Amino acid sequence: MKIPRFIRDNIVLKITSLNAVVITVRLVISGFTQWLLSTTFGETGIARIGQVRNIMGMLTSISSLGIFNGIVKYVAEHKNNKAELNKLFSTTTVFVLIGSFISGTVLFFGSGYFSEILFKSDDFKYVFKIIAFIVPFIALNRVLYGIVNGLSEYKNYARIEMISYLLAAILLVIALYKANLEFAILAIAIAPVIQLGVIVVVFGKVLKQFVDFKKLRLGLDYKNSLLAFTLMSFVSTFLLNYIELSIISLIEDKININEAGYWTAVSFISKNYMVFASGLFTLYVIPKFANIYTKEEFKNEVVNIYKTILPIFGLGMILVYLLRNVIIDIIYPDFKGMEPLFKWQLLGDFTRLCSLILAHQFLAKRMVKSFVITEIISLILFYVLTNLFINYFSTEGVVIAHLVRYIIYFIIVLLVVKKYFSKNNISEYKNEDM
Repeated sequence: MKIPRFIRDNIVLKITSLNAVVITVRLVISGFTQWLLSTTFGETGIARIGQVRNIMGMLTSISSLGIFNGIVKYVAEHKNNKAELNKLFSTTTVFVLIGSFISGTVLFFGSGYFSEILFKSDDFKYVFKIIAFIVPFIALNRVLYGIVNGLSEYKNYARIEMISYLLAAILLVIALYKANLEFAILAIAIAPVIQLGVIVVVFGKVLKQFVDFKKLRLGLDYKNSLLAFTLMSFVSTFLLNYIELSIISLIEDKININEAGYWTAVSFISKNYMVFASGLFTLYVIPKFANIYTKEEFKNEVVNIYKTILPIFGLGMILVYLLRNVIIDIIYPDFKGMEPLFKWQLLGDFTRLCSLILAHQFLAKRMVKSFVITEIISLILFYVLTNLFINYFSTEGVVIAHLVRYIIYFIIVLLVVKKYFSKNNISEYKNEDM
């Protein structure tokens, strides 16, 4: 079948269309695994698994010292310059070794602490010790995935996402069939390792064209450049997951563990459809913005992205809202307390998408101060507003805080981006505000 010209000529729409297929499959698989989780372990299990996912989110960032977006940016800029790529990957090797050692050691020797904090017992110590040995593979997976995104290999990206998610889901289903929570946690932890194997198989030949493994050495040529992304990742990934862990504990303490399970379930649904946008960000937005230097060109590109994905995203969110009770009945039986949370979560996520498109200018241009300050403001707003609203609106207050936070964040990011272009009057190539 011939692809319509308006799709062929619009790379954003091509990536979005292909990504939509991946996300649809992912949502179906995710829905099934979440149904198994909810029926096997109930609200408490959903909350605990949510906490484990937050820990994995932290590990994904720390194990590679948070350089994923830096790899995307510099691979996009230097993909035709092998000498620069060798310098980049030599520095990346050092970062991965340091990050893996630190995070693996902390996890291994702190296994009792993590088990006690998350599960209120030390029965899961051995699980966290096993995960500690998986950490280097998580780091390597993150690096290779950054290369895929930096090269805008969206077709390979789709294949990797589809195959790895399916294999990881099969492993999780086996764990849930055995009704074994420890096995389920390990299945979630092993998912990045599975993805690493898929990347090597699917993307190995292309990877060798850009990474000369024989010339890799321990170097620090890109140390300062990548450290900026380490700082940004610490704020956006590590602190975000820490705040979410704190909010789960807050809901559990102020209301009950069941309500924490409802919020975790709604958040998990949100994260699944937000993946629809995150693929576009790393495959297209960061590489594209990295090579834009004028206000007019930036404005035109943002308008193009908004016109392309916001209607699609908005329609999808409307469908999620209209089908919310069906989703609950099918995926989360007896989780009726979720229903009031949908409208605020969806409105917050739509505002978040509008904000993040603009905010990726900070990553593309390595605007460290702008990124860190706006992210910290966003996280503080979320935590403070949650503490405030939960007293008046119960668990619904958490998702109301989510919406209010992103409305304020959008306004702040818009003002900062406008100031950036006005200040630099971008006719020369300035790429940082450090």
